[in-house]
Amino acid sequence: MATAQMLTVPGPDGDREVRLSSPDKTVWPATNAGEAITKADLAAYLMAVGEPLLRALKDRPVTLQRVRDGIEGEVFYSKNPPKGVPEWVRTTMVTYPSGRSHPQLVVDELAAAVWAAQMGTVTFHPWPVRSGDNDHPDEIRIDLDPQPGLGFADIVEVARGLREVMTEVGLTPFVKTTGSRGVHVFAAIEPRLEFLEVRHAVIGIARELERRMPELVTTAWWKEERGQRIFVDFNQATRDRTLAAAWSPRVRPGGPVSVPMTWEQLGEIGPDELTVRTVPDWLAEHGDAWEHLHDEAGTIDGAYALWEADLERGLGELNFPPDHPKMPGEPPRVQPSKKVAEHWDEQGNRIDR
Repeated sequence: MATAQMLTVPGPDGDREVRLSSPDKTVWPATNAGEAITKADLAAYLMAVGEPLLRALKDRPVTLQRVRDGIEGEVFYSKNPPKGVPEWVRTTMVTYPSGRSHPQLVVDELAAAVWAAQMGTVTFHPWPVRSGDNDHPDEIRIDLDPQPGLGFADIVEVARGLREVMTEVGLTPFVKTTGSRGVHVFAAIEPRLEFLEVRHAVIGIARELERRMPELVTTAWWKEERGQRIFVDFNQATRDRTLAAAWSPRVRPGGPVSVPMTWEQLGEIGPDELTVRTVPDWLAEHGDAWEHLHDEAGTIDGAYALWEADLERGLGELNFPPDHPKMPGEPPRVQPSKKVAEHWDEQGNRIDR
């Protein structure tokens, strides 16, 4: 095992020295596509994409997805800042659906990201809020989650349909690969509505997309009801739900990365080709397609109007994540195939006997 390395990382007020222990430790084991990727390789990658990565992370609470003994070992999430946080790394207080509050890390400079990698972080999951106001999202984030049997071409088709819906309601959508099988679509919004209202706006968008592309799109929360379609994961707009940051590596074989691209580039390259080893060259050639994501915030009013129109049609609330408090009007939290009809009333409320 190699001895520790001291990395000099440029910062806003001068260089930082970050200690990298066991730099040759394997994070991603070798695959048929390439040799193993080490902790030193990960740190070098973060420094290569530092500017656009910080655009995605800066001034936001961040959850760290960490590993022990590489991606084949234990994988866990750090919401509380890890022990030993340098004094120059900032935190911000956030409130969770339970009402509990505690500080989370804010990655304002590249040295903080490299230090997080030293602590086993592979994927950075920023909240869709700024540290000065952790209750009003400034981004809509939509995750297109393909069910088994669908190819990337299907996802691209649905993503383009989603782009049309979002554009029609006054948003400017930006797209990236997820580093897995799906696609993420983001849009900057004015930070004036709380999480629940933003979630309802996303549901409005999702239902409109489902109406237009019923053979390919579903908003069904339960997997057994989705069929061979692409699920529009509206719950990514719920408080304490995050998506991998743009330019962040993922905990998957081969070191894939979640990469922003233009709508014209989407579908031209396979997501598995965009890795810790290849993305620095991609960035050098193509630049950051998300550089201007927050140049102008869109209004969420048009998307929220879709939700209100669906309420008039008799469509209501959809399921929340299982660890979220039970919400008014929410459908039963029971898998449809396990629901015994005699235990539920016509409104979907459980009858206690």
